Amino acid sequence: MLKVVNGLILNGLGPHLCERMSGPRPVVLSGPSGAGKSTLLKKLMKDHQGVFGFSVSHTTRNPRPGEEDGKDYHFTTREVMQEGIDNGEFIENAEFSGNMYGTSKAAVEDVRAKNLICILDVDIQGVRRIKETDLNPIYISIQPPSIEILEQRLRDRQTETEDSLQKRLEAARIDMELILPFSGKEPGVFDVVIINDDLERAYEELKDILNEVNQKMP
Repeated sequence: MLKVVNGLILNGLGPHLCERMSGPRPVVLSGPSGAGKSTLLKKLMKDHQGVFGFSVSHTTRNPRPGEEDGKDYHFTTREVMQEGIDNGEFIENAEFSGNMYGTSKAAVEDVRAKNLICILDVDIQGVRRIKETDLNPIYISIQPPSIEILEQRLRDRQTETEDSLQKRLEAARIDMELILPFSGKEPGVFDVVIINDDLERAYEELKDILNEVNQKMP
């Protein structure tokens, strides 16, 4: 059962979670677009170089302004990505708003081979698929304080059409509903839920949780 502690919702998080595998546990970050995952991730990677490695996902969508191929995403075609999926090269994949997204096995292995804590940024569909594997990560959900604040954040980005924005909001409503305590819909899907109502506080909470599970952080 989830419980709230100092702004976090925890699901029985403790040292026993680390006992099932040697080496640093991977981390799965999930949450609606606009919740602040990318901002928190970039800050974490910058402040802790040589500790974390980002598993770069594949997507068939077009790059947004400022995004770099191979750094933010591996931008590819539907045909190439589907071939990789059919060949079993992906841990998880999903489709949203007409675009494919996925995490390749090679992307994760590249990070783990360097003995870095592998971070995966996936949606709720990806979380479900990863739970069917033996990856054994810690699952962290980053959530906005409310759907209204999320909508304002998405509009302020000015990267969405009205149609894609409404699709993202609908996906966010479903996402937020699933992780609510006592909803009974998917209990225990995440180990930790962080409500990002203040970026600095959310960042400190994220660091504390990762430090508890993986002892590599300074």
